[in-house]
Amino acid sequence: MSGSQEVKRLIRDAPDLFGVYLFKDVEGSVLYVGKALSLRKRLSGYMTAFSEESRGSVPIKTWEMAQKAVDLEWIVTSGEVEALFLEHNLIQEYRPPFNVLLRDDKSYPFVVVTLEDPFPRVMLTRQSHRKGNRYFGPYGRAGKARGTLDTLGRVFPFRKCRGRVPGRRGGTPCLQYHLGRCLAPCEGKVSKEEYAEIIGSVISFLDGRVADLEEGLEQAMAAAAEAQDYERAVVYRDRLDSVRHVQARQQVRCASIGTADVIGLATAGNGANVQIFQTRDGVVADRRSFSLVNVEGADEGEVLERLIGTYYSSSPTVPPEVVVPRFVKDTERLAGFLQMLRGHPVTVRRAERGDRRRLVELAEHNAELSLEHQTRREERSRERRLEAVEELQDIVGAESAPFRIEGYDISNLGPEGVVGAMVVFLGGRPEKNYYRRFSIRSVEGQDDVGSMKEVLARRLQRFGGANAPGPEEDLAFSGRPDLIMVDGGKGQLGAALLALEGSSLTGKVPVVALAKREEEIYLPGRPTPLQLGRESPGLALLQAVRDEAHRFAVSYQRKRRQTGTTESFLDGLPGVGGRRKKAILAHFGSPDRFMTATREEMEAVPGLPGKVARRLYEHLHKTG
Repeated sequence: MSGSQEVKRLIRDAPDLFGVYLFKDVEGSVLYVGKALSLRKRLSGYMTAFSEESRGSVPIKTWEMAQKAVDLEWIVTSGEVEALFLEHNLIQEYRPPFNVLLRDDKSYPFVVVTLEDPFPRVMLTRQSHRKGNRYFGPYGRAGKARGTLDTLGRVFPFRKCRGRVPGRRGGTPCLQYHLGRCLAPCEGKVSKEEYAEIIGSVISFLDGRVADLEEGLEQAMAAAAEAQDYERAVVYRDRLDSVRHVQARQQVRCASIGTADVIGLATAGNGANVQIFQTRDGVVADRRSFSLVNVEGADEGEVLERLIGTYYSSSPTVPPEVVVPRFVKDTERLAGFLQMLRGHPVTVRRAERGDRRRLVELAEHNAELSLEHQTRREERSRERRLEAVEELQDIVGAESAPFRIEGYDISNLGPEGVVGAMVVFLGGRPEKNYYRRFSIRSVEGQDDVGSMKEVLARRLQRFGGANAPGPEEDLAFSGRPDLIMVDGGKGQLGAALLALEGSSLTGKVPVVALAKREEEIYLPGRPTPLQLGRESPGLALLQAVRDEAHRFAVSYQRKRRQTGTTESFLDGLPGVGGRRKKAILAHFGSPDRFMTATREEMEAVPGLPGKVARRLYEHLHKTG
């Protein structure tokens, strides 16, 4: 039974219930995740895509997915909101290539208040979130986050020193204390209660509750003045003036909205852009911009729903109100989904009139401008990749443009653990699904040339030629390379040519070597290397392939070295097997952190019995 026939049979067996469905390819990878009020009715709409003559009658994205799908799974849920929640969780986990996805892999900065410290710090971070701390953001630009942090530091005298314990090695207060920007908790000049009051004001400011903060400062100032504590009253007055000054600098005010996120969307072809205006106490405090891909064939409501699910699932905070464009129909379902994330009621409103409509239109205008800029930038990038491929075709004298370029590199830090790496570029862009790693087997010592020959020989043995790849065939090796590039000079080039001898690709695939020092290109039959200008797009593409192969090889060797060290250390501990070893590393993150843990911390490891944890603690401290 063919893959399409099997999927059709599964579609006919689908239940008439709420749920989520997953299409999979021959390798078991998830291609697409969707939700349905009725799995049977929703999936029956895919029947046409799996027929023989479906091309042209269904959206191109659906047709391409159907060509690869050989399996179908579904998960029944108790309701529509639960199906929406599960769908977004599965998309986050599997990142299916045919779903609408956020093209946003940057690590955004947050402002964190370290409430787990005795005297909390307020600082910038890009690290993963820790329980017990408060995180604010993310900020679209690091400059915006640093500006916020600088403003906070001038308004509120929290400590600026690093480390959980306040102070510095010299033992004397730092310059921040003498400038009046720190109350020197390191010298005991401020109590924990008073310091906690300052941190509470910082959190109110970052939360957008500026009106509450102003009212609290006014009351504190009046109370201090009434008690004739005029020095303290002056401190509160100065803080109040600073907060009001910061607020006065804001340009966009919408008092009728309060605290909410306002969303605007623009779509064109396969791309889209979403703008999120974050309003806090009626002031537009920040803006987020996202690009989305795979939106062709999807309506605007589906695109926006994907954005809301992906963005708020990973955001540390969900506002009490989200304002969406007027084309969104089912606001109650989105509100139920966001309420599950927030733990408190969330209102989703369409922008019908007034400030909400004005802000949504402003967000949509920004989204259109960003999408236009993004389209122009991608077009320039596409043109440069085409120029690079055409230039390489002229350099190597190939009959056709080298669409598939394979790059190879060898990495070693001594005679042991030599590894090789293969990376693949399609049309001038990296295709990471086709990257492969090699552990060198037949070569002893640091012989880069011999290792390169072994890697290429093993790769060519797996070449599938013109035959279509079967279920057991590795798609990374079945494709025919149009150009092979090795990192190195004449020796590596010679090794690559020797590996090609006797294979079906002998004389059919051009080979080049790129040396790092002078960026020289070595070609077969050419006595002197070729040097291209710095502005050459062909050289830039070869450099990108070379650098990516080097990065991939080094990361593999580093991983092997760390794994070997970890295994040799943890395998010698009493009562620790494979499962407990994984649990220890997952909990502590590194062997070093595990070795310095207290007995209570070891006992808190999930899956590690208390008796075993205590024995491990005694063993480590007995042996030192």
